Amino acid sequence: MRDSHDRLIDYMRVSITDRCNLRCRYCMPDDLPLLSHDDILRYEEIIRLCEIFAKIGIRAIKVTGGEPLARKGCVEFIGELKARTAIEHVTLTTNAVLLEPYVEKLAGLKLDGINISLDSLDSETYKKITGKNEFHRVWRSLNAAVEAGLCVKINMVPIKGINERDIVSIVRLAETLPINVRFIELMPTGVNNGFKGISGIEIRRLLQKIYLDLTPDLSAYGFGPASYFKSKLLKRSIGFIKSFDNHFCESCNRVRLTSEGYLKLCLYQEDGLELRRMLRSGASDNEIEAAIAQAIYQKPKHRYVNANQNGEIKKMSRIGG
Repeated sequence: MRDSHDRLIDYMRVSITDRCNLRCRYCMPDDLPLLSHDDILRYEEIIRLCEIFAKIGIRAIKVTGGEPLARKGCVEFIGELKARTAIEHVTLTTNAVLLEPYVEKLAGLKLDGINISLDSLDSETYKKITGKNEFHRVWRSLNAAVEAGLCVKINMVPIKGINERDIVSIVRLAETLPINVRFIELMPTGVNNGFKGISGIEIRRLLQKIYLDLTPDLSAYGFGPASYFKSKLLKRSIGFIKSFDNHFCESCNRVRLTSEGYLKLCLYQEDGLELRRMLRSGASDNEIEAAIAQAIYQKPKHRYVNANQNGEIKKMSRIGG
């Protein structure tokens, strides 16, 4: 649908859990209060909302978390989402620790893509970031997903003093594997305020010294704000999501549904709509659709300015990564 700023809102992230099995840069699950089953949306409630979202123009959904595979029935839910709704494009974001056993089934469901969050190829650095020695499981999952024919992207958030040495090694995966590698600038939400990210411009300058033919790639690799670059030395492209260097608020085409049923209009702000209450108080599909449409019409045109601006304080696992 088009909102009051004449932007096409056609993409949604759906968080099905706020729990994760790693202490990553965003989640810090040791600090998260446990939610009861009643606090989060049931799968049938999410399916119902997705059917309503499809009516108002949402065409692509990314299933996320926390770690979505930590919730029992995630893969079956994805199958229902693809079979029962008019959603045209369904993808999954995961830390890949639990992914390997589900790869073949996800490929059989014709999952449209999978984003793997991976901030280091060094097992010790990985353990330092996540708190667990699970790199070997992630590595097996990554290779299994590629072998199964899934469209794979790796997402890395470079942080100074933590994993900046891993930037080049992550990119070099694309020299031998058919994967896109994306660098996401750290956004100062929740616990992230204590870290210093590395800009997309800095990373591109570094990589241009290695890949001398690095040039813009105008191909479409999804529905997000990433800009891509290609080299003849790479099987796929390198993407940059630059919240600092290139504010993309005015062209943002997405909204988020949290596991607790809150529709977030902006990642960096708390604005939104409580949908769980409407679902459980007997609201009709038409009433929910009207409320969603009204909320999206009020989606902020430009809210994220700089790292010093006050904004969302929740951890990413509570929002949907």
